[in-house]
Amino acid sequence: MGILGIDEITYGATDLAACRRFFLDWGLTLAAESDTLLVFESLNGCRVRVARGDAPGLPPGIEPDPTLREVVWGVAADADLAALRPRLAAAPGFVDDGARIGAADPNGLAVRFQVSVKRAVAVEGTRANTWDRRERVDAPGRIYERATPVEVGHVVFFVADLAATEAFYASLGFVASDRYPGRGAFMRCTARGGHHDLFLLQTPQRNRGLNHVAFTVRDIHEVFGGGLHVSRCGWETQLGPGRHPISSAYFWYVRNPAGALAEYYADEDELTEAWQPRDFEPGPTVFAEWAVDGGIDGNTRRQKGREADGRFLTEKRH
Repeated sequence: MGILGIDEITYGATDLAACRRFFLDWGLTLAAESDTLLVFESLNGCRVRVARGDAPGLPPGIEPDPTLREVVWGVAADADLAALRPRLAAAPGFVDDGARIGAADPNGLAVRFQVSVKRAVAVEGTRANTWDRRERVDAPGRIYERATPVEVGHVVFFVADLAATEAFYASLGFVASDRYPGRGAFMRCTARGGHHDLFLLQTPQRNRGLNHVAFTVRDIHEVFGGGLHVSRCGWETQLGPGRHPISSAYFWYVRNPAGALAEYYADEDELTEAWQPRDFEPGPTVFAEWAVDGGIDGNTRRQKGREADGRFLTEKRH
């Protein structure tokens, strides 16, 4: 089946004004707003909806607001919806309005599918010069003053029953990329694609909830530029910049008033049908090869809590 990725997400929020400021600072475009709903778009038209918790028609949450209430996945064609329909019809909360079908996954999250409305967009990342490949010649690497995310790249949830939730998504065509056996599953929505579109985590307490939503940006330089900008805007970094060993992606995590964390990321692994899932034991060095705790201040460009003194960082101190 031709599942293409995330088309839309909807948060249930408690402070729409703060969410409005956050997602504008984050780099999204405000497409529509009312007293109960904000609608933002990324560069390729992927939508981020932020609804007041009591807004009509909002699916129930898997935890108290603010949190993510719904994920809409895009498919390539009507035939893909037709193929998914019998698989979803047996799940709790099945809905079908002709243009969009869905149900609740085993964790209780509202999952929907529609023919994708995202648009093709021409974006180009900074080319890298490695020892064996010189791809950037007579051109400096780009410096970003802020980020403008291309799309919502993946979502991560805490689940009460990892095996059941992984099996549900596998029945819809999702493919396992890597696993923490009994603890977590990285899944991509197509055999050929980025390392993961969905990550499911089961804690010993088996709590349900949102861990984070990740936004794809062009390159590592935009990860830095975006993180520094939101820091200057006053939003709190949880962790980053850093690099994930499992997906190879660079990241920056920020606390999000719409729920949990938002992540900028770039340069994840690209996988094919030949990829064999690996098993990992959870641990700090598996999560991050390196990372800056609390982030870098957007004004001093130094780690939080360290003052800039006007010297170059490599000057000798006497």
